[in-house]
Parts: sequence; structure tokens; C-alpha cells
Amino acid sequence: MKNSRTLRYFGGLLILVFASVAHAAPKSDLWPFWNSSDEANTSQISHTNWQTLLDTYLVQDGEYTLFQYRNVSDASRKKLQNYIDTLSKLDPRTYSKAEQYAYWVNLYNAATVEIILEDYPVKSITKLGGLFSFGPWDQDVVSIAGKKLTLNDIEHRILRPIWQDPRTHYVVNCASLGCPNLLPQALTSANTEVSLESAAKAFINSEKGVSLKGKKLQLSSIYDWFAVDFGQSEQEILRHIQKYRTGGQLTDWSGKIKYDYDWSLNERR
Repeated sequence: MKNSRTLRYFGGLLILVFASVAHAAPKSDLWPFWNSSDEANTSQISHTNWQTLLDTYLVQDGEYTLFQYRNVSDASRKKLQNYIDTLSKLDPRTYSKAEQYAYWVNLYNAATVEIILEDYPVKSITKLGGLFSFGPWDQDVVSIAGKKLTLNDIEHRILRPIWQDPRTHYVVNCASLGCPNLLPQALTSANTEVSLESAAKAFINSEKGVSLKGKKLQLSSIYDWFAVDFGQSEQEILRHIQKYRTGGQLTDWSGKIKYDYDWSLNERR
């Protein structure tokens, strides 16, 4: 009995160690293959099918947008898969950078929903991805231009290093309550700037983004995990936040900051 308890104890520790390593925030690491475009190409990529799914299954609940995973019909699931497949058959490098940005963000979000649906019901995306994985972010999800890509590739090797815009964190969604909301509108080259600004403002003025109560300041863990994207110091991060915050000055904050994140699934219960 004692040996059994010991094995369970060390087995649990091993899992925690692997989960901790897996959860270490990836660095922005450019994949040069994807860093090209054809700015002369004025054609647009259709995201109509993704918008239809958002209109059908995404609902507003307070400061959250929640996806109704349990209600997704077989026909809608097929439409989602066809949408992802259609995007995968394109070479985004042949489009303008503006079209590419919307392409990658929508693909990331659509692929994340598909990953959840593959294993639904699930309480958290962190439960997916294998025994020693903290989530499915290093799984191959799509093949484009002969290259297999993971969600981490899309976010950390393409979106972050190529565009170097901290607001990207506000529009890619990891199917969790603590994450910036899944956008109700599919991103397009025409609405990207408005969507980025709106998403930044919504997240920063939500309790899950920034919570200031008296002398206690709590920020989303994205400002800890990806601090380098928001500034070179704590004060620069706070200045970024203050740009979008509608109440309570933070730029002269000198107290301790607590970070938190809710990994519960972003579903309508």
C-alpha cells in the first residue's frame, strides 16, 4: 500500500512538471517561410462560412461571448471543417498582408473550435493534447503550402513575429473564459483595425482583463506570459492598458500585481 501511494505521489509530481513545462509561454519566433506577400493582389478571402457559425452558435453573456458547442449540428460541423479545408488549400503568401492577418486569425479560431468539438464534452482545452501535454497547441491542425502547422505555429511563429502587434492577443481565442472573447465578427482586411481596437478595449475593461479593487490590482496572465509584447517594463505594460481603460489610473501604480486566468471552457451552459 505504501509503495502504491508513493508511486501515485511521484506520478502526480511528474505530470505536474510536464504540464508546467508545456505551459511555458512560447516565444515569438519567426518562421521565415511565411513572411512574404503579394501586395498587388487585391482579391479577398471569403470568411462567410465562419461568420455563419458565429452568428448561429456564439452568444453574449455579460462580459463573455460563449460558444454553444453542445448545440452544433452535424451540418454545421461539416461546414466548419469545409471552411478550414478551404483555407488550407490557399497559399496566404500570395495575398496582401492585410488579407493574411485576417486569414490566420480566423483559421486559428476556427481550428480551436474544431479541436473542442472533436473531444466534446470537455471542461477545459487544457485537458486535451495527450498525457503530458498542457492543451493541444503543439498538435498539427492543418497543412498549408506543404507545411504542417500547429496552433502555436500560427500564433507564435507567424502572427506575433510578422505583425508585432500586441493587440493580436485580443483576437486569437483559446476557448477559455479567461481568454479575450471569441470575436462575434469574422476578421476581414476591411474590419481588422476596428476589431483590434474594439477587442482591446473590451478585454481591458472586463474583470478578467483588469480588476482594480482598492489597493489590489489583478491582471490577466497574458500580461505576464507575453509581457515582452506589451512593453519592456511593468510601467510600459500599464501604459498600454491605460490607453484603453475607461476608469481608474494605472500608470502611476507602484503596488504588487496579481495575475490570474480561468481555463474553464467558454461554453454556454
